[in-house]
Order: sequence, then C-alpha cells, then structure tokens
Amino acid sequence: LNFNMHSLLRKIRSCQECEKYLPYGARPIVAASKKTKILLISQAPGRVVHNNGVPWSDKSGANLRKWLGVNDEIFYNPDIFGIIPMGFCYPGTGKSGDLPPRPECAPLWHEALISKMSDVKLYLLIGAYAQKYYLGKRREKNLTETVKNYKAYLPTYFPLPHPSPRNNIWQAKNKWFGEEVLPVLKEKIRDWV
Repeated sequence: LNFNMHSLLRKIRSCQECEKYLPYGARPIVAASKKTKILLISQAPGRVVHNNGVPWSDKSGANLRKWLGVNDEIFYNPDIFGIIPMGFCYPGTGKSGDLPPRPECAPLWHEALISKMSDVKLYLLIGAYAQKYYLGKRREKNLTETVKNYKAYLPTYFPLPHPSPRNNIWQAKNKWFGEEVLPVLKEKIRDWV
C-alpha cells in the first residue's frame, strides 16, 4: 500500500472489508501519526466508542489512562499515542462480552500503518489478541503469565491485560500487577511523553 499516512488513515476509516459481519456496521476507529512514539495495540472498539467515534472514550479508557499516568490531552495526541486495534470496528456482543476482533483487520492494515511510523519507541500489547499476534510463540501459556513476564519483551513490547472494569476480579487476584508492573509502565511512558 503506497499511501502517505494521511491517505492511509482515510482509507482505513472508510474500510468496508468486513461490514457484512458487523451487526452495527463498519466504523473503523484508528488514531496515529508518522511521529507516534507509543503504539497501543488493543482488541477492538466497544459499543460506546463505536457510537461516539473516539477511541478509548469509555470506562476501559479511563482505567487505561490511569495505568499510564497520563491525561486526555497527552493520550489523544497522536504524535505521542497511536491507537490501532486488532479489529478496527466494534464486532458486537457475545454471551460473555464483546465478540473477538474481526480477523481481517490486522493483516490488512497493521504492517502498512506501522511502516509509516518511524519513531515508535514502545508497543503496548493490550489483551490476548494483540499479544498472540505480536509475540507469537514468545508469549507465555496465558495472558497472566505473559504480563507477569513483561520484562522479557522490553524494550520493544509491554504486554498488558485489558483495562476493562470486567477485569477488576483479575486485578484483585493478581496484586503484583498494580504493585510491580504499573509503576514500571508509568516510568516507561514518562520516558516518551
């Protein structure tokens, strides 16, 4: 795909590749610039984000910004944070929450997008889908072990659980995350903001 960043983002935002599988239609959510320093690779937008078009503008996003130690102004500056989900559109809801991200998006768009960003210093891999795609066989047997072993993936990747309020139980069971991992995460983020 031989586009400049602006044209590529416009092309992604108008993508209809998997519209027929999306119960609420296609509305690709993406934010990036060629100067992006920290790349957030997450699952897929939720319903709130689908409706308002603003990435991470829900309770999960509020939790994520708290984890990162940044305010909205910093978080929504695409020169600092790029946001590219594994699936760019809201996939709909299943029995136990949102459906998995559509499999078409990452292979179709990620490499092209990342190739336009020359300053990325850190990839935040949020959730199992991003970790599986980017870490492959290097990841541990499950998300908890992968996050616990985060130092093995630095300085390039920093695996994280999803900051959804649904994961409060996970955080309560895994106190080490708040005590050991989040302070290191905030320190890494401070290096680039």
